[in-house]
Amino acid sequence: MSRDLIVTNARVVIPDGDFLGTVRVVDGDIVEVAPGWTDSPGAVDFQGDLLLPGIVELHTDVLERHLAPRPGVQWPFLAAVLAYDAQLAVAGITTVLDSLAIGYFIDGGQRPRDPRPLVEAVQAARAANALRCDHHLHLRCEVSTESVVRDFEPLVEDPAVRLVSLMDHAPGQRQFVSLDKYREYNQGRYALSDSQIDALIQQRLADHARYGEKHRAAIVALCQKHGLRLASHDDATAAHVEEAAEVGTVIAEFPTTLEAADAARDLGLAIMAGAPNLIRGRSHSGNVSAAELAESDLLDILSSDYVPAAALHGAWLLHARHGMPVHEAVKAVTAVPAERVGLDDRGAVVPGRRADLIRVSVIGHVPIVRAVWRCGGRVA
Repeated sequence: MSRDLIVTNARVVIPDGDFLGTVRVVDGDIVEVAPGWTDSPGAVDFQGDLLLPGIVELHTDVLERHLAPRPGVQWPFLAAVLAYDAQLAVAGITTVLDSLAIGYFIDGGQRPRDPRPLVEAVQAARAANALRCDHHLHLRCEVSTESVVRDFEPLVEDPAVRLVSLMDHAPGQRQFVSLDKYREYNQGRYALSDSQIDALIQQRLADHARYGEKHRAAIVALCQKHGLRLASHDDATAAHVEEAAEVGTVIAEFPTTLEAADAARDLGLAIMAGAPNLIRGRSHSGNVSAAELAESDLLDILSSDYVPAAALHGAWLLHARHGMPVHEAVKAVTAVPAERVGLDDRGAVVPGRRADLIRVSVIGHVPIVRAVWRCGGRVA
């Protein structure tokens, strides 16, 4: 597969603006970005379409859903990985942190209890040169569960791990300050009766008291020992963010209040919001909306979360609906997430970076991915 490429007549989005121009790629890297047209043989005429960096996705739950497409159904691991990878690529995602949960408060068969078989399936697909996207790992640790440290520890030396998030979905705090929302979400997701949800709430509160602080400290210590970047998850108060900043956290994932987002800005954490939240105009848990964060200049990174196509759509809405310049909106799904997890070789259309590129046109306020290249090779 050729890794040389010339595109022309493209609306090229660079870190500080955009222009109609030409981009040249040699051996998988961008070597020239310039205004104007070229008639070089083999040049791809974009006909005015946008040329953007490939999306860098830090948080997507979708791999686990491909593994369990229906209740009680487990898909073959490798087949699930390949289907997931293809779905990401056609959404314009060229780099992904596969977000795998560790620690369970309900085992409904929707996620593998041990994430290692999925990790091994990704490794097998990579070894066979069968992946369209560049895959890394984001390990999501539910701290107030019994097995989380035991299941996390074998993965800490895997070089694919780029991010570790500290989560605590116990009722009455963070994402679920409202017990009514906790009941609504978990009864809807797991088909629990009233007595079952009551028992779950009591068990989760007991687990939080028994394990929460102890396991949080143990996971932080392992991350610091192995140089792993940390994200905090669903911070609701300034105190939550201060606790995260004290241990070197780099990303505040989905703060649930303006107070927490303000504290994250003051302490230098990049603020991540869910693109589905922005597109829908509200949080499914009743927390602060991504639109409020954007309007308050408290949004740095957009995550596709549970809809891969939402990342690009959300970035375009930051521009079209919230008035953000195109190049700044694009950074929320490219340059900023790449920088925060140490992937400084991508995320921008500038000479010297990897040629991870996407061709995009727009209908209304909905962007359409027309073509995708990773390291100069066409993957979608």
